[in-house]
Amino acid sequence: MKMGISKTSTEVTDTSNSNSSNSDCSNSDCSNSNSNSSSSTQTETDNHISLPAPYAEGEKLLATHSNYLYIAKVRQVEYNNTEGWQFLVHYLVIFSIWDEWVGMDRLMKHTEENMRKKHALDEKHGNDKNPKAPRGPLAKSKSTNVSRGRKRRNESVIKPKPALDPDKLVSIQIPPTLKKQLVDDSEFITHLGKLVKLPRSPNVKDILKNYFDYRLKKCGSMADSVEEIMKGLCSYFDKALPVMLLYKTERQQYQEACPANVFPSAIYGAEHLLRLFVKLPELLFHASIEEETLIGLQAQLLDFLRFLQKNQSTFFLSTYHVAEDIKISSNK
Repeated sequence: MKMGISKTSTEVTDTSNSNSSNSDCSNSDCSNSNSNSSSSTQTETDNHISLPAPYAEGEKLLATHSNYLYIAKVRQVEYNNTEGWQFLVHYLVIFSIWDEWVGMDRLMKHTEENMRKKHALDEKHGNDKNPKAPRGPLAKSKSTNVSRGRKRRNESVIKPKPALDPDKLVSIQIPPTLKKQLVDDSEFITHLGKLVKLPRSPNVKDILKNYFDYRLKKCGSMADSVEEIMKGLCSYFDKALPVMLLYKTERQQYQEACPANVFPSAIYGAEHLLRLFVKLPELLFHASIEEETLIGLQAQLLDFLRFLQKNQSTFFLSTYHVAEDIKISSNK
């Protein structure tokens, strides 16, 4: 049996009869070759099966992840002889930075009935303050042993990119006092050899929750969208910090402060969160966020920065510590 594979369909053709009929042809029975060939062709036609992909590239659907349903879009379709259909999906939520290869068991059609199921799940988990958002390579999938998909699932979207046209990036204006905070932060780390003492209080999760509570009191009708943005910022921070938010002299401290299963957002504070906003324009460029959503997101991010500025004396350290002092303090 010879298997043929394509990205949009799979073709299975049985050519065994054709091979056997041609191998034994002699002068005495060549007169039957045409009939044998015709029979083989018919057999090949009867066994030629085309299976269309159940989801097409670009199709919007629902994908399950950690007991949640997320709206997603199919970016790529492949067929694997062992696992069957595999789909590279991109989660269409604010700050979605991970694509993931998933199997049929994780996907549902984008219908009104299935959207009602999604809303029911959202309401069921409504009291969960830290729901698990799609996490890409950390997500466990039943299709993890697909060889072609494994490498892609371990590739982070947060990686060095070619230089981008500044005109194509979303503008996030950092207030002047927070810009000075960034300058002081760099001075402490790179020139004075100091570090932020960890763990920080309030940490990133605390600050994001404080902002959500603040907005809830100010404008309760926007609570859902604000909560989603705060979850997205937290997810971005956890993924971006070890990749692009640390100075070289901070890496050892990170390894010691964030062992396995400890999220940076529970350890680091406003100093490192502010660094994320310097990188956000580039990250958002690669997040495939629709323009209308991006405009609303930009306004929300600027409001969050104003909140940081208003609480700058509370959220940020006024001085850092030398590494030796931090070790001595942590051993007491």
